[in-house]
Amino acid sequence: MTQSYSTEAIPSPCYVCDEALLERNLKLMERVQRESGAQIILALKGFSMWSTFPLIREYLVGCTASSVWEAKLAAEEFGREVHAYAPGYKPAEMDTLLPLVNHISFNSLSQWQAYRDQVLASDVSPGLRVNPEHQEAETELYDPSAPGSRLGIRATDLDGADLSGIEGLHVHNLCECDSFALERTLQAVEARFGDLLHKMKWLNLGGGHLMTRHGYDVEHLIKQLKRLRETYDLQVILEPGSAVAWQTGPLVAEVVDIVENEGQIAILDISATAHMPDVLEMPYRPTITGAREPGVLKHTYKLGGNSCLAGDVIGLYSFDEPLRPGSRVIFEDMMHYTMVKTSFFNGVEHPSIGILRRDGSFDLIRKFTYEDFRARLS
Repeated sequence: MTQSYSTEAIPSPCYVCDEALLERNLKLMERVQRESGAQIILALKGFSMWSTFPLIREYLVGCTASSVWEAKLAAEEFGREVHAYAPGYKPAEMDTLLPLVNHISFNSLSQWQAYRDQVLASDVSPGLRVNPEHQEAETELYDPSAPGSRLGIRATDLDGADLSGIEGLHVHNLCECDSFALERTLQAVEARFGDLLHKMKWLNLGGGHLMTRHGYDVEHLIKQLKRLRETYDLQVILEPGSAVAWQTGPLVAEVVDIVENEGQIAILDISATAHMPDVLEMPYRPTITGAREPGVLKHTYKLGGNSCLAGDVIGLYSFDEPLRPGSRVIFEDMMHYTMVKTSFFNGVEHPSIGILRRDGSFDLIRKFTYEDFRARLS
């Protein structure tokens, strides 16, 4: 992280996207596309900061949407290809979606049969989400292939089904995984659906391909994608969310107060439950610039949020210097699956959104107000 995140130009609290770091990720993805022949599209469920779309669309061919609203955002603000998948569509949603999207994947045969004629009368390429029944995600909350999953069709449920009109298959079972997890997944997909792949125009491998993480074997990924494309003569599509925004910027926070209760507790101007809920849901321990595990450095604090939820606690950290009201606390890597999950719980101040430009200047893109909170409900 750079010291720029602590300058007075950046308010607290604020999500800050570092444009240079985002472009670094995009250039790697451009290489994967070029050398593998696969297409990479942005999963809006992981990163929907549309003020960055002008940069992203220089490198990626489009977006994938999990809802009508995300599809509208992709069509209006990204302006390239739009792919869609959701566990279920209502008739009115289909009327809105079809003019917006290029591909649409259905979660069940019943949904496909309900909308088959409508889709085939359009220019949209239809697909089915299939379940490879192969688990790679470490956290149950994020495992689409767990037993009893509601996501995707099992191979046994496709036996004897009329798939005329279907042009692609959609597979998603990874979560921040490496290319070897993808290789194992492809083995399961080919074993269960290989006969269908020869009949398809495209295969969407979903997200979870953390190709921008340090140590990821990009060459191995490219090899897997090339083999798949050449074996089945189809278009291979990846739709990462985390990988696009991985390590591209922090959530800047500030200490409001220090209280004592079996140790020192720093109250921050952000909330775990409202502003970075995966800390509680996944759960995970975010990295803080300059901080270490408790007891390693001189001053240890429990960091707590500013909501009234008793469990709104981020964890124990140690610092070289004592924290005081006004001290900045920089939570690293807070772009992916963070801003998209925020809420106005308790009416606490919602973090602003800004971009640290490649020339080092800072642009405050959005500052939230009481009116935003009030408009959230009625």
